[in-house]
Formats: sequence, structure tokens, C-alpha cells
Amino acid sequence: MAKAIHTMVRVLDEAKSVEFYSKAFGLGIEDRFEFDGFTLVYLKNPENDFEVELTINHDRTEPYGHGDGYGHLAVSVDNVDEQHAAAQAHGLNPTDVKEFHRDGALMAKFFFLQDPDGYKIEVLQRHGRYT
Repeated sequence: MAKAIHTMVRVLDEAKSVEFYSKAFGLGIEDRFEFDGFTLVYLKNPENDFEVELTINHDRTEPYGHGDGYGHLAVSVDNVDEQHAAAQAHGLNPTDVKEFHRDGALMAKFFFLQDPDGYKIEVLQRHGRYT
């Protein structure tokens, strides 16, 4: 059985991205590998093994285009309202908290953040299938 281990995003400014993911989700640098022409930075927190891999191409000066195919990364948190308040306090401009109901019951409670390179991250309340 395959195990998901990381997602990769290409970023322009390593420091801005590391700061964002630290403030937003408590992710810290687990490993950093510099190569000729690019750097890989792996971010994670103690809660799990899944990592966000930042790829920094040294010669890149223009923002990356996401096209019309990129969706979002999703994370779950114990208390979405507290996470939302923390994101606001850090100046991360979260969207409003929304709820989806299905068959009269709460299915999902969530908001979105956008990282410095425009990648969307959905922050979901741990509940039901989103634990």
C-alpha cells in the first residue's frame, strides 16, 4: 500500500515561504538540501510525518503560474476557529470560516489561506472524514 509522504510547491522566496508555513501551521525545517541551481526544503511538524517540500529554483525571478488545474492542499486542525483567529493575528488574511452541511448534519467547517506564491491551503476542522 502506498503512503503519501509529501507535497511539493515551487516558491520564489524561501524565507517568506518558511515563515508563512511556520506561522500558519507550525511547520519547521526538517531538512534542507542545496544543489547547483536549486534548493529543497522539507517542512513538517511533530504531529505527523507528512511534509511540505519547497523547491527553490535559484535562477527563477518570475512568479509561477498555477494554470487552471491546481486545486489546494488541505490540513486538519483541532479547532478551526482558534486557527482562524491565529491566522488573522499573524496577518495571513484567511477567508471567512464556512460550513458545509449534508443530510442535516455538519460535513465540513473550514477556511482557506494563500501562501506567498499563491498556493491555496484549506484548513478543516477535525470532524467526520477530515480527522
